Amino acid sequence: MGLMPYVYDTYAVLEYLSGNRRYARYFEEDYGFLTVLNLMEVYYAVLTRFGEEAAEEVYSAAATFLLEFGEEDVKEAMKLRFKLRRRGLNVSYADALGYHLSLKLKVKFLTGDIVFKGLENVEFVR
Repeated sequence: MGLMPYVYDTYAVLEYLSGNRRYARYFEEDYGFLTVLNLMEVYYAVLTRFGEEAAEEVYSAAATFLLEFGEEDVKEAMKLRFKLRRRGLNVSYADALGYHLSLKLKVKFLTGDIVFKGLENVEFVR
């Protein structure tokens, strides 16, 4: 296949960094984007597990793939979060924004977060 765009969820990035081979092709053959909020979560997770030097390396590498968003995206993402939470799906602010952007851009949202399993426009990998 190759060169398919994705919006990466924090879950996907952390799984790839942890060596989950099921995520390899999405990062090595395809490409993707993430929001600064997801990058913030990734930075914190790497910082707490591996230290500041590793967190800085990951941040620098991933920062080139940042997906810009505006005020309307924030509003639409929070409406989407509200709708999903009413269905009993506990979606974080960062995940709601990433998922909204994937829908807006018509590219798959890559995640293994169980809350997204079976939702429209999601590439679910565990």
